[in-house]
Amino acid sequence: MNLKFYKKSYMEKYDIVVVGSGNAALCAALSARDNGAKKVLIIEKASKKEAGGNSRYTNGSYRFAYKNFSDLKKIIPKLKQSKKIDYGKYPKRSFYDDMIKVTKNKTDKKLSKILVNDSHEVIYWLSKKGLKFVPIKGKQSFVVNGVTKYWGGLTLEVKNQGEGLVKSLTNIVKKNGIEIKYDVAAKKLIKKNNQIKGIGVLNKGKKELILCNSVILACGGFEANSKMRSKYLGKGWDKAKVRGTKHNTGDGLNMAFEHDAARYGEWNGCHAVFHDMNGPKFSDLKIAAKYRKISYPWGIVLNANGKRFVDEGEDLRNYTYAKFGREVIKQPKQFAWQIFDQKVRPMLYNEYDVKSATKVKANSLEDLVKKLKGVNANKALSTILKYNQSVNTKVKFDPTIKDGKNTKGLKINKSNWANKIDKSPFYAFGVTCGITFTFGGLKINNKCEVLDNRKKPIKGLYAAGEMVGGIFYLNYPGGSGLMSGSVFGRIAGKYAAKLS
Repeated sequence: MNLKFYKKSYMEKYDIVVVGSGNAALCAALSARDNGAKKVLIIEKASKKEAGGNSRYTNGSYRFAYKNFSDLKKIIPKLKQSKKIDYGKYPKRSFYDDMIKVTKNKTDKKLSKILVNDSHEVIYWLSKKGLKFVPIKGKQSFVVNGVTKYWGGLTLEVKNQGEGLVKSLTNIVKKNGIEIKYDVAAKKLIKKNNQIKGIGVLNKGKKELILCNSVILACGGFEANSKMRSKYLGKGWDKAKVRGTKHNTGDGLNMAFEHDAARYGEWNGCHAVFHDMNGPKFSDLKIAAKYRKISYPWGIVLNANGKRFVDEGEDLRNYTYAKFGREVIKQPKQFAWQIFDQKVRPMLYNEYDVKSATKVKANSLEDLVKKLKGVNANKALSTILKYNQSVNTKVKFDPTIKDGKNTKGLKINKSNWANKIDKSPFYAFGVTCGITFTFGGLKINNKCEVLDNRKKPIKGLYAAGEMVGGIFYLNYPGGSGLMSGSVFGRIAGKYAAKLS
């Protein structure tokens, strides 16, 4: 055991050290306690004020399988059934099919099946622990013929969203006797007798050592590290906006690689969304979600050349928003404008209403395109007019399903929700790419043990959350990230506890 860099005296020995303080880390710590680990420590390199990882920047939405209303009521006992509310259903088969569809069959089948099969049990476990869930209003429901219909397999979110999620889970963790240390940065995994037995840290800048029987890495990907983004994601990614925490810089991944941990998954892939053009380099927690601009299915998106570059109506928003941000990186000067008219303006999410949003408004399309900074106005107007001419007016618009209201004859046709942009006033919102998390990570087995390049478990080392590779490729079904963190965090805690 190399102790030259670290002091032997720091804290007393722990059963388990969990690195990170977001959803996956907190679930891992809780599960470890459930399974008999007496001394569990969570370390977080951020301050208490900035802790919680990317989980704090989410809407707190969880994708999980459920058969019917009764399954939802188990999670929210006070939930009332009504003829005016249709919560629908989302069976395991649908969840699994969605994983296959959005990843183009590249997801690790074994990991995806674990995610799907455990999803309802885990969200019920969280609710029993004290995490409060509520139906997602606005973003996941529309009123159709007097009935509020939920759509897209995403029904519940944590009360008070990401902030509520982290705050509640943190309080639950503390009530379960789990210690949390902030401003403690993990730097080096320590191995003894072929097992991870400690972790070197910087405790407020002071080099120290924590001894333990196992380590669970749940400290995120490398999305906040511009050099790693350029290396793995490619040209232009150093300029992407970061939607979440500035602290996910790949530290956990690099520590694991020092012990021959195997890379796995799509290392040149990531979750990236349409993000406000003038948003900060890193999101501000106060209005983090407000930088997103994901109501694009109701309009069209134009690049600097005044051309469309995606099928805005390819699928329900839940199944496209995490990949369309990446398309902006490929565009001239890495920006675009989303175009809407008054017919759909009331349908846009409230993130479009914030004062800081980059937006323009005009009473005519001719005036609107002139206000689109950096865009060829003549070509933009031509694109909009040609789009309007191509719209299928025989199909009824329905935002809750893929309605087949399409265009015909365009280079890139819009497959669904193709309304003419013809009712004044007209609106445009400037967007760029906002990266949320990276898809490449560590290879794990069904016990969440990290595997080395010989496909052998690194004894005493576990991983969960964004650090797990192989689950997401190319794309991501909305809400499956938090669910994945909870599912694999729970598994990691269970098996790490066996080494206590």
